[in-house]
Amino acid sequence: MGFMDQAKDMYKLQKQAKQIQKELQKIHIEAEADGVVVTVNGKQDFKDCKIPEALAGEPDKIGKAVVEAANKAIKKSQQVGADKMKDVMGGLGGMFGGGQQ
Repeated sequence: MGFMDQAKDMYKLQKQAKQIQKELQKIHIEAEADGVVVTVNGKQDFKDCKIPEALAGEPDKIGKAVVEAANKAIKKSQQVGADKMKDVMGGLGGMFGGGQQ
């Protein structure tokens, strides 16, 4: 594969990656811990946090639940992002002479 072909492929992959980033912004992922529900998008931006009235007046419990729910949501969003990017990143292997061994 010549340099120009590689450059075209790289441009194509960059374009696909940008499209996936736009898609990830639209995906919302929820995670729950002790009734606290945290929502993030596929780009790992926090979108919402709902705390049940039952936890009112229990700041320590709220704090722990928010952290736990946020960590769960981030892990889920990382998996979603990885799954979406798998096809794009797979195209990079053969581009620079790195195929499967």
